Amino acid sequence: MFSNRRLFLLLLPIIAEQFLNSLMGMADSMMVSNVGAAALSGVSLVDSINILVVQAFNAMATGGVIICSTCIGQKDYKRAGESARQVLLVSTVISVTMMVLGLIFRRGLLNLVFGQVDADVMSAAGIYFLLTILSYPSVAIAAACSAIFRAQSNTKLPMNIAIVSNLLNVAGNAFLIWGVGLGVTGAAIATLLSRVFSAVVLMIKLRNKDQQIYVRDYHKIRPDGEKIRTILAMGVPNGIENSMFQFGKLAIQSTVSTLGTIAIAAQSMTNIMENMNGIAGVGVGIGLMTIVGQSLGAGRKDEAVYYTKKMILWGYIVILASCLFTYAIARPVTILAGMEPESASLCIYMLGWITIVKPVLWAPSFITAYAMRAAGDVRFSMITATLTMWLCRVTLAVFLIRVTHMGAMGVWIGMFCDWGIRGVIFTVRFIRGKWIHQTLR
Repeated sequence: MFSNRRLFLLLLPIIAEQFLNSLMGMADSMMVSNVGAAALSGVSLVDSINILVVQAFNAMATGGVIICSTCIGQKDYKRAGESARQVLLVSTVISVTMMVLGLIFRRGLLNLVFGQVDADVMSAAGIYFLLTILSYPSVAIAAACSAIFRAQSNTKLPMNIAIVSNLLNVAGNAFLIWGVGLGVTGAAIATLLSRVFSAVVLMIKLRNKDQQIYVRDYHKIRPDGEKIRTILAMGVPNGIENSMFQFGKLAIQSTVSTLGTIAIAAQSMTNIMENMNGIAGVGVGIGLMTIVGQSLGAGRKDEAVYYTKKMILWGYIVILASCLFTYAIARPVTILAGMEPESASLCIYMLGWITIVKPVLWAPSFITAYAMRAAGDVRFSMITATLTMWLCRVTLAVFLIRVTHMGAMGVWIGMFCDWGIRGVIFTVRFIRGKWIHQTLR
């Protein structure tokens, strides 16, 4: 059983890490925003693509959490270690492949997705995209290592490394953007170096033999077809779900890009702040995967159900607190970011609606799905999230922007509808209990 104290100690570092990542992302955007609206818009457009790729890496890491935590629940530490090695191998191969493809097709991809934007925005996007593509392997390896640590309930170490990495990123941004005057190029270089730092340090820490799971002799890792299939069986559906989510965001972003630089900048900052007010909830969900995985690995299904209900309740609480905090700092952030008054006003307006709606709808539509994935019920989550994303969020947002000319607020109305429908479907699935029978063997 996980006591409240143990739950708190498990979840707090995850939440802190997620919050720090988002806060540092906001700090990055504020510094880039001072370079100009075109720079902020270009970086935001590239991040829309980069997030799609990063989600694929996180999907593989999610597969690692599920498998390793289940093995730990079964007290099969040897199998957990072997699975961890394969997670690292799969993540490395996929990320290097994505890096090579990204370097080859980066210009064509930017023109295909964002061809209608201003030349200055496209120039900034091209520079930022080139350098961040080089960080893909580091992102994937860091995600895999962090997942392996979390599977054994060690959430403090990834948090500490994230703190140092993000501080290095912000300091690098400040020096390279303002001190050296490199602008967007400086922001990209700082991001690349901080990600390499995280990957290297995590790999070194994973070598410690005193842990339940450790990995040494990385160069001796060889493919294990059975374990790779198991990892992919967990990771691919989650990857498809996340990819469809990001493809949908790209479709929406492409539509928003037709509204002009003011709307793009407002939507970019709103996205950043919406991500920040959800990080505590995401942290609860990530921690829940470890809890459910270990509970089901030990054959305690009743505990998996109990903790899922408990974490959904905690999700409501932390999302409400996060939304109120984010809205309270919204105006000072837009001022510090040097946003144009029109963009700042639109951003705060959209964030106000998010603060009202998100605390009501978010927890059942997302935290429940984390428990289902940990139980191996990944296909249902994938199908449901993909359908609601495209049939509700994307379709409605594009209709409201292009047909009714509602403007950027149409994006969030589509998102609210998506959250509501998805929450109902996941809640029904959870109550019926079918997800609990998907435990890994």
